[in-house]
Amino acid sequence: MDYTDPAYWNGIIRMSLSKFFILCVLHQKPMHGYELARAVERTTNGCCAPTEGTIYPVLREFEDGGYVTVQSATVQGRERKVYALTDRGRAAFQVAVQSWMEVTRCLIDSERVACAPGQGATCCP
Repeated sequence: MDYTDPAYWNGIIRMSLSKFFILCVLHQKPMHGYELARAVERTTNGCCAPTEGTIYPVLREFEDGGYVTVQSATVQGRERKVYALTDRGRAAFQVAVQSWMEVTRCLIDSERVACAPGQGATCCP
């Protein structure tokens, strides 16, 4: 494992953000899997582009936890599973936003530390 390789950190960050952005785009409207993946990609300007191999296990996890519901619908002549946030999913998204903002503040503070050696971060334990 090379912790100096940006690809390692980019992968870890994108994997975590994928769940967040799946909740984010479903917060806007119900969507089927392919549409959802494209919406995440658009929302993140390509930073997160979940594949079918990553998006459907997350959707199943969200469904099992009661965060999304799934209904069959015909979309452009094809039978699709359409995912929609439940009230629990909306609450999870709100908590996720708060948590990511806290982490973002910590990252910004850490960047200052990296640029100005000798000063300690104030928000990270």
